[in-house]
Amino acid sequence: MITQGLRRFSVLAFTHKTLPLEIVGKFHIDTNQVKDQLTDLKAKLELDELMYLSTCNRVEFIMLEKSHHQITPQMIVDGLGVIFSPKDYQTVCEDAETYRGEEAVKHLFKVSASLDSMVIGEREIITQVRKSFEECRAMNLTGDFIRLVIRKTIETAKHVFTETSIFKRPVSVVSLAFLRLRELDMPANSRIVVVGAGKTNRAMIRFLVKHGYKNIHIYNRSLDRAEALAKEVGVNASKLSELKNHRTGFDIIVTCTSSSEPVLCESIFDQLVNGEQTKKIIIDLAIPGDVADEVLEKSKAYLKYINIEQLKVVADRNLKERSGEIEKCEAIVDTKLMEFHDLYRQREVELAMRHIPEKVKEIKNRAIDEVYAKELSNLNPESREVLDKVIAYMEKKYISVPMIMAKEVMLNKLK
Repeated sequence: MITQGLRRFSVLAFTHKTLPLEIVGKFHIDTNQVKDQLTDLKAKLELDELMYLSTCNRVEFIMLEKSHHQITPQMIVDGLGVIFSPKDYQTVCEDAETYRGEEAVKHLFKVSASLDSMVIGEREIITQVRKSFEECRAMNLTGDFIRLVIRKTIETAKHVFTETSIFKRPVSVVSLAFLRLRELDMPANSRIVVVGAGKTNRAMIRFLVKHGYKNIHIYNRSLDRAEALAKEVGVNASKLSELKNHRTGFDIIVTCTSSSEPVLCESIFDQLVNGEQTKKIIIDLAIPGDVADEVLEKSKAYLKYINIEQLKVVADRNLKERSGEIEKCEAIVDTKLMEFHDLYRQREVELAMRHIPEKVKEIKNRAIDEVYAKELSNLNPESREVLDKVIAYMEKKYISVPMIMAKEVMLNKLK
């Protein structure tokens, strides 16, 4: 049975899964304005509670709505005053993800457990969820319902990370390439040349930027596409024909084009190296490969070459091993979802019966001060002390026993 709170609970998600990152980025709120904008948004949308989660590739609005209306993507866009072109506005309204009730809670469980991330198994998200909640609570945006949801959300993520090996087995070629690069311990100020601005390299660049690599230059046949990506992540871009004129050297090359011939031929590679013989890394994600054989043969002494065939072997192995882990994660999420139902039902009972202690005290005080005041005034001090103890004991039991019994009855009834 869906409780009243769950009926009013929703999550609107603007993420990399359904929207371009340049559109997702429009929903990021400046740190200096976040309190005012979210407080204003909560008032405009007449929300009981609001939490705002913002990461590099997702922005989510976690809401407890009024009973008489449901929030839509259009209402979020208009409430924040985000300016889009008519085409982008339509894209946002059609492709934003909307979750309600139990599905909204389950979505948050999966997000915090990194089952919905660009790199499944990334632990950073659990910290981001916790931090976002604490900030929104400090701004008086959240209340009791979201507190309970986030409490169970964090618990779910911890169980996924401790009871499964999901984070140890990435299956995306791009994520494997990035993890391989991290294993080679290249510093954040490494000079990175990216050849190609397609989907694969876009994902790789986002990983790089997210982890502090900013010294990146993108080369692509279509300059407009390269510049759009470069603007999105704050790096430089040039047309592919200018690659031969790159004179600042490199430490890492990431290449993925649709060319049928090698893009990195011996002459261009020599110009890029510019006489240096320090450690160089090439990550070639193209099929067929973008690097000429003579480059690899010539530069064995200082060149580390990672190609898609190597990565696919690992990805296929991980996929087989991870299928069971995904099932374990889903089972944990489902179990925690059932536990959340029980947790919230108990909380509903507590809230419904929160006036019982006050009523019992009122009855006790009236009995002492009015109904039996005359009789009590005739008691000696020892008798009055014993009576007070008996009354205090009875008061405590009359408060706790009915609440315990009510919880048991209500929980059994709702199951």
